[in-house]
Amino acid sequence: MATITPMFVGILIAGSIEKATISQIFPVMYTAMAVFAIAFFVLLIVPIPEPNAATSTEPIGKLMSGALKFRHFILGAIAIFVYVGVEVGVPGTLNLFLTDPIEKGGAGISSTISGFVVGTYWFLMLIGRLAGASLGAKISSKAMLTFTSALGLLLVFLAIFSSTGSLVNLPVLQQSATGGLSFGFAEVPINAMYLVLVGLCTSIMWGGIFNLAVEGLGKYLAAASGLFMVLVCGGGILPVIQGLVADIAGFMPSYWVIIAALGYLLFYGLVGCKNVNKDIKVD
Repeated sequence: MATITPMFVGILIAGSIEKATISQIFPVMYTAMAVFAIAFFVLLIVPIPEPNAATSTEPIGKLMSGALKFRHFILGAIAIFVYVGVEVGVPGTLNLFLTDPIEKGGAGISSTISGFVVGTYWFLMLIGRLAGASLGAKISSKAMLTFTSALGLLLVFLAIFSSTGSLVNLPVLQQSATGGLSFGFAEVPINAMYLVLVGLCTSIMWGGIFNLAVEGLGKYLAAASGLFMVLVCGGGILPVIQGLVADIAGFMPSYWVIIAALGYLLFYGLVGCKNVNKDIKVD
């Protein structure tokens, strides 16, 4: 869905966002409402068995405070917060950059093309996760997180320092002169290509961070997992910060926020993931 939705919305609007009318937006809203309604109906009628998870007699508050005694878990929780912000912030700001007019610092391309470019980011995340599932048994979580963070840093650095006037051809769905839609190659700034490739890096970070952060937690694992899920709110906070920077300094300079976030993830993969609290009892 994350891959298809930007493409689908771009097709429905099929033009400049500034010129989009309410009548063009209605199909998007109705489609979203239909998807949520179908999902709600399926969840309502399909029985989902509860897993036989191990239970603890200790109060949940005590378990949470116990998990927070582990330095590598605290740093890992921050890493999850930062990671989700990177995952959402990279394509979100990219979409704004591609569709904004050139005089406002954007690339000035249509929402249809932009939707397919951003959709490619999510598609690469899907490919990366499928590949990561097979590589996970052969490569350690530490090595995977370190490598993907470093590669992500390189790609974002290239995006920031490359000229927005340098163009590359990417395969997209575009609108022809007659109004029809067809696949072809569209010229987009090379910055967009580098940022799309970041999707391969972010695709396997979640599993690596989680595995490293909960290692050695024992009975505190369930409480730690709950805290992890709370911190996915980073996906709503970090992009806002990046957006504020973009309003002040421009789209590409706003990716310094992403650089800082990826730098932290690299630190966690190299140093922060080490369990220095092995003396704490977890039985």
